Amino acid sequence: MNAPADLAPSAAHPAPRPASARPPLRSRRVLAAAHVVADPRADTTPDGPAAVDWDATLAFRHHLWSHGLGVAEAMDTAQRGAGLDWGAAAELIRRSAAEARAVGGLLACGAGTDQLPPHGASLADVRGAYEEQLGLVEDAGAQPVLMASRQLAAAATGPEDYQELYGHLLRQAARPVILHWLGPMFDPALAGYWGSADPDAATETLLAIIAGHPGQVDGVKVSLLDAGREVRLRRRLPGAVRCYTGDDFHYPELIAGDDHGFSDALLGIFDPLAPPAAEAVRLLDAGDTAGFRAVLDPTVALSRHLFQAPTRHYKTGIVLLAWLAGHQSHFTMVGGLQSARSLPHLRRAHELADGLGLFPDPEQAAHRMRTLLAVYGAEDA
Repeated sequence: MNAPADLAPSAAHPAPRPASARPPLRSRRVLAAAHVVADPRADTTPDGPAAVDWDATLAFRHHLWSHGLGVAEAMDTAQRGAGLDWGAAAELIRRSAAEARAVGGLLACGAGTDQLPPHGASLADVRGAYEEQLGLVEDAGAQPVLMASRQLAAAATGPEDYQELYGHLLRQAARPVILHWLGPMFDPALAGYWGSADPDAATETLLAIIAGHPGQVDGVKVSLLDAGREVRLRRRLPGAVRCYTGDDFHYPELIAGDDHGFSDALLGIFDPLAPPAAEAVRLLDAGDTAGFRAVLDPTVALSRHLFQAPTRHYKTGIVLLAWLAGHQSHFTMVGGLQSARSLPHLRRAHELADGLGLFPDPEQAAHRMRTLLAVYGAEDA
């Protein structure tokens, strides 16, 4: 079926490359934070337990691994705290870890405190919740990411509480962990993380935690959408500690780096961008920084669109693109968050992704987009 002229696939983009197993990337450590595929047939409610299509969810992880990317599992992109409950997240971690072992895929998994109620948790409750999740991730054989905790942000009275709690966790971790600094644009409940609303003071607390536990921190994922702040932090990290950019606005320049260093990556935008992201980093592997930028710079317009305010709803566009690209058979999300973005926003996401050649079957993508608009009576959105 032909799409109407204004939804016709772009004729300007190159044909998508077929996925095939590729070796890991060498010059940068790159993980894509992966979304989950909901079960559209489940009789559930937005605030009920998440119903996950496990086959489609795990198949998408294999898609990411096939391009040589690592997978960051059960993170913000997987709707932790926004539809994906701890029970489902725990099962996701176990299943993904088993798949990663089977194919030798790189896997890091989020350990947080979302089994606690949103309000009223004590610092002791927070510590116990972190310990439970950290133990599960380690038992699964994955690298832990100590996720920023809403409950800790609510319970802590100052930077000393962060230093004590993180120090306790780092001392007992079986392997180096990734720390997670997620800014309030991604989650308003995390305002004032590390014990201060002043980001300079927060940075000092984070650096003190890292310095106090040498060898226990693999890296820091920085999601502040502030490239200058990330670079300044990166330059102050101990030599063995990585800076994983989580900046979905400035990732090409941060990954490319400068004379003083570079950022590795743990990015939600690499969920839909796996093929060009892997291609770009392989150019860096060969020493071709200009080629890297030529591939990745054009993707920033799509990323900035998906992550525009309110940034926390970027997951809706990520799942839309997975459906349009044929990675899943429907546009349904856990928690019902397929409705979190407007139809004009989603239509523009389709246009930008099509212009980048992200769809293996552009005709199918255009048909699916037209169908979505028609269901809501918004063909002219």
